Amino acid sequence: MSKNVMIPTGLFERIVDLLGYWDVSNYDPVVQIEHFDVLRCLDLKKRRLALRDDYAKIIRADNKDDRDDARIAFLRNRASLRYDERGSL
Repeated sequence: MSKNVMIPTGLFERIVDLLGYWDVSNYDPVVQIEHFDVLRCLDLKKRRLALRDDYAKIIRADNKDDRDDARIAFLRNRASLRYDERGSL
């Protein structure tokens, strides 16, 4: 049973940041692995959301130079995200 939930973006970002601050080095290794896997997945989701914003900047650009700059930033971030999605994070 897989269902999606909607939470405010600000809360989502706070959760990701909070999980990043937690020191789980003294926990059981199973908990450590689960923590880092969940944190990695949430971080990738956060970056995917940012990538959508980067794409919107291309669409909303006022002139060609701004559009080109936004496109370069989008492509750079997309390449980085694809690299990290393969497990290199």
